[in-house]
Amino acid sequence: MQSRSESLGTSVREALASDAQRIVALALQLGYEVPLAHAQRHVQELDSRSAVLVAVVPRAGVVGWVGIAESRTLTSSDRAEVHGLVVEDEYRGNGVGELLMQAAENWARRRGCTSMRVLSNTVRERAHRFYVRLGYEVLKSEYVFDKAL
Repeated sequence: MQSRSESLGTSVREALASDAQRIVALALQLGYEVPLAHAQRHVQELDSRSAVLVAVVPRAGVVGWVGIAESRTLTSSDRAEVHGLVVEDEYRGNGVGELLMQAAENWARRRGCTSMRVLSNTVRERAHRFYVRLGYEVLKSEYVFDKAL
């Protein structure tokens, strides 16, 4: 049986600098204002420890993205972390997000990561249900502190 994302002809690939405008527009749907120059620079400067993967639907172009990076710290095993996942409103519920997460997990496995971590704002209840459906478990709740430098 064909998945909904397959019926759309969805493919996933690494982001190109030319995708930056769509990445910025989709980030706005999450409430993040990302300057175009920042997105372009970020995609161009990706190294082997990080990636931005985009979901592409024929005739629609980039309809979603996931940012991912390896995280190797003193206190944690080798893992990957999702640094953002968004799918265009009209394509949500069609398996595009799941396709992006599968691609991100495969990316992490190829680099020897043994787990994947996702941080999600407490108000994003639909996203929480999505991650649980994909097999993710809530480990803890925490505060995030920030200081401008």
